[in-house]
Amino acid sequence: MAEQHIQSKLVALLKQEKIQLWNPPFTTTDTNEAGQEDMQELAVRYSQVVGFPLVDVEVALEDIRSQAVKKGKGNKTYRETNIATLELMLPKEIRKGNKKKHYLETKLDITTQDLMNKITGEFDLKYMKLILNGKTLSPDKRLEEQNVRNNSRIMILKVSEPEGKKAMVEVEEKKRLQEESLQRTQKGFQILSERDGSEDPATTPFLEIADQKGNPIQIPLAEKKALILAMGFHEKGRALMKRKEYNAALCHLLLADEQFNKCGSALLNTVDNYAVLQLDIVWCYRALEALSCLNDGKQRLQKAEDCFLKCYGEKQQRLQQIKGNTGGEEVLFLRLYLLQSLLAYLDGNESEAAKKLEKVEDLYDHLRLDPEKMTQLMSMGFSEQETRLGLRACRGNVEEAALHISQRRNEREEIKQKERERRRRRLESINTLVELGYGKKAAAKALHKTGGDVDEAYRLLLDSSEASSSGMYQPDTDRQTKVDQVAYLGFQREAVEAALRLVGDDVAQATQILLDNQGQVPPELLSPSPPSSSSEEPSTSDSTASGSSLDADLVNEVLEDIPRHEEDYLDVTLEEESELIALIRSYLERRSTSST
Repeated sequence: MAEQHIQSKLVALLKQEKIQLWNPPFTTTDTNEAGQEDMQELAVRYSQVVGFPLVDVEVALEDIRSQAVKKGKGNKTYRETNIATLELMLPKEIRKGNKKKHYLETKLDITTQDLMNKITGEFDLKYMKLILNGKTLSPDKRLEEQNVRNNSRIMILKVSEPEGKKAMVEVEEKKRLQEESLQRTQKGFQILSERDGSEDPATTPFLEIADQKGNPIQIPLAEKKALILAMGFHEKGRALMKRKEYNAALCHLLLADEQFNKCGSALLNTVDNYAVLQLDIVWCYRALEALSCLNDGKQRLQKAEDCFLKCYGEKQQRLQQIKGNTGGEEVLFLRLYLLQSLLAYLDGNESEAAKKLEKVEDLYDHLRLDPEKMTQLMSMGFSEQETRLGLRACRGNVEEAALHISQRRNEREEIKQKERERRRRRLESINTLVELGYGKKAAAKALHKTGGDVDEAYRLLLDSSEASSSGMYQPDTDRQTKVDQVAYLGFQREAVEAALRLVGDDVAQATQILLDNQGQVPPELLSPSPPSSSSEEPSTSDSTASGSSLDADLVNEVLEDIPRHEEDYLDVTLEEESELIALIRSYLERRSTSST
C-alpha cells in the first residue's frame, strides 16, 4: 500500500514539472536503460519534497520509468502490429516475488478463454475469472467485444477447481452450464422471483421486498424479479464475505450489480441495498489487494455516498422518520469513509486521507461497544446480534437498548401475526371456492388476482369456465405460437416447452439450448411444469416429482443465505475495520515523522 502511495505522489510531481521519464536524459535512446546520474539527482530532490526515504523514492521512480517505457513500447507495437499489451493484476498465490503486476502481449480478436489459456501456460493457473472495470469477462466472447483495449488493466481471480472445470465446460459446450455456485444461486432466486404469493407460503416459500422495519412494499413485477435476483446474489456474496471467501464473494457481488442496474433509478434511490453493495464490492477489492482498480473503486464509493444521501436524507432525517433512530446505519458510513481514506492515500492525497480517517476514528469511538454492556444485555436473554444492533441504535444506553430490542421483537411478531391471520383468511376463502367445485390452485390464483375478494374471485372463475366451455377461452396463445415455432425445427414439444420455461419464453435461447443438448434440456436446469389453471390440486406424490424436488432443493439452498434479522447487514464486529484504521494511521504518521 505504501509503494502505491509513493508512486501516486511522484507521478503527481512528474506531471506538475512535465518530466517524461521514458525520454532522455532519464532513459537512454539506444538501450532504454535508466540514465543513472539524472535519475539519482531526481530521486534526491523528490525525496526531500515528499519526505520519504531516498531508497524508497529511487525504487518507486525506477518502477514508474520502467512501466512508462514498457507502455511506450507497447503503444508502438500496437500501432505497428495490432498486438496489445495488457496489465494483469495477479492473485497473491501466483505472484512472482513481490510483483503484483504482469504485462502480457496479445491480439484483441481472441476470446477470453484464449487469454485464460495463455495465463495458464505462463502461471500454471488453471481455473480463474478475469475482471475488467468491475465486470466479469465472458470466456466465449472476444476481448475487443468486451471493451478490452491496449493497456487495459485486468484483475485475475483464482476460483476453485470444480467451479473452474464447469467454466471450461461452459466454453466448450457454448455456455451450456454455468459455474455450479452461481448457477444454483441464480436458479433458486429466479424461482422465488417468479412466485407471486398466490400459493400457500407454508408449503411454497416466496419472497417479498420489505422496508427498513420489515413491512412488505409493492413493486412492479418486472423490477421485483430483477431486485430479488440482485438481492439474492448480494446476500450470497455477503455470506461468502463472512467466511472470508473473497474471490467467490466478488463474483456474486458483481452479478448482483448487473441485476441492480436493470432496476429503475427511482427504485435504487429509495433503497439502501444498492449503496451497501457498492461498499461490499470495494471491500472485496481491499481484501484481495486489488485496489489498483482505483477508478472503479472511487466511482463505486461515490455511487454509495450519493445513494445514502437520497435514501436517508442529508442529515439522515428520512431514516430518523422511518426507524426512529440512525445509530445502526453509522457503521455503513464508517466503512464508506474508511475506504475513501484508503483510496485517497493510495492516490497520494494525504490530507484527504487524514481528513476522512478523522471522521472514521470519531465514528469508531462511539460505535465500539463496551463488553460489560454487551454481557449485561445478553444476560437478559437477548442474542449477541440483537445486543450489538440495539446498543448502537441507542448510542450505548443499556436501558434504551433493552427497550429498543424488545420493541423490535414485538414489531416482528406483529408482522408474523398479521401474516398468519392473512393466511388463515386466505385458506378459508380457498375452501369456500373449493366447495363450489373449483380446484385449489385455480381458487388460489383467482383470489390472488382479486386481492382476496371471494365474490370477485368466484365471478372470475365463473367467467373463465364459461369462456373455456364455449371454445372462446384461449390461454396463452402467444406461448403456443412460440412452442410451434421451435417444434417446427424437429424438436419434441415437451422438450421445447421445458426450454422455453427455462429462458422466459425467449425463442432464440430455447433453440440454442436444444441445439447444444441434442434436443433435450439438461436435468439439472429443468423447472417443474406450471399447472393448468383448470387442473385439480396434484397429489402428494406428484408434488415430489424430480422437477419439483430439484426446485425445492434450490430454493431451500438459497434461503439459507438470507439472514433472519432484517438488519444483519448492519451487524459488524469492526475487527477488520480496526485493523485497517491502524494500518492507514501508521502510514500517515510515518509520513508525518519522515517529513519533520
